[in-house]
Amino acid sequence: MKEEKLTSVKVIDELYKKFREKSIRDDFSLQKLVNRSLDLFVYDDEFQKKILEYDNLEESGSKY
Repeated sequence: MKEEKLTSVKVIDELYKKFREKSIRDDFSLQKLVNRSLDLFVYDDEFQKKILEYDNLEESGSKY
């Protein structure tokens, strides 16, 4: 098994609630989303560019 890193992050409450609704229906966890997103960010230049340029979230300090 690959080594894992335990971490914590703060997420936007409303987005998390919407994610939970969808993830329960699709049996998809936040851990799966994060690991797949990290993999795409590291190995897929188009995905990385899309994420870096994404600005559809409201700023709250410098968090998002």
